[in-house]
Amino acid sequence: MRVYISADIEGVAGVVAPQQGQAGHPEHEKARILMTQEVNALVEGLIEGGATEVLVNDSHGQMTNLLPELMHPAADLILGKPKPMNMACGLDAGFDLFCMLGHHSRAGAGGVLAHTTNGFAFAEVRVNGTPMGEPAIYGLYAAELGIPVGLISGDDLTEAENRPLFPDAEFAVVKQTIGQRAARQMSVARARALLREAGRRAASRKDRPAPIAPQGPFRVEFAVTRAVLADQFAVLPPVRRLDAMTVAFDCASIAEVIGWMTALSAMSFAVR
Repeated sequence: MRVYISADIEGVAGVVAPQQGQAGHPEHEKARILMTQEVNALVEGLIEGGATEVLVNDSHGQMTNLLPELMHPAADLILGKPKPMNMACGLDAGFDLFCMLGHHSRAGAGGVLAHTTNGFAFAEVRVNGTPMGEPAIYGLYAAELGIPVGLISGDDLTEAENRPLFPDAEFAVVKQTIGQRAARQMSVARARALLREAGRRAASRKDRPAPIAPQGPFRVEFAVTRAVLADQFAVLPPVRRLDAMTVAFDCASIAEVIGWMTALSAMSFAVR
């Protein structure tokens, strides 16, 4: 069984502040260890459940957060950016399970460190009119490839937002939201034990239904945080400028949605 893990940092137990996700900040160095140890716990559980190959993609910020020297020896690791498909780089139809560790709720949803891909740029990302976060979008991309979502970990609002979309996935809730930068944390030891057991259940389950591939076409709308970003994005020939704060693209697939989201996120740095 081949299992893929997209590892983010905001949903890791012990992470509540933006500085913990910012490379170069002393708090980030501590958070990197917490993130790596959560990934290792999940890898351990997946292997116990029957996984024979585990690929981990570092999916936060500059995507060099996970510490290779501390990683579980059974897992391969993708580091760095830019890279194709961003948070799902390397995912292909040959994988049996897609897991999202340390993820978070969508922009505007009120969870711990909630955002969608780029908090500076995007106030909301809507696919065919429905606001979506990273787990929803990347989970639908996995379904497009025929791969079920096996596990999502993060805070309680991450579960509430995504369980209706992925009812057959395991959810590991490692903290309860108090505010955008505050949470009641499960101890890191219990969080890792929870992830290990959830990973074991996810990998060992034999009756999981095949995912239903999303049917296009798709219209993705990006509501931006400041008008200058819409001005910047509007230079792209395929864009539709809906209003002063919103641009849209017509896409044939979720893969194209991710492509535009990644491209606009990168473009936003030009007007910071």
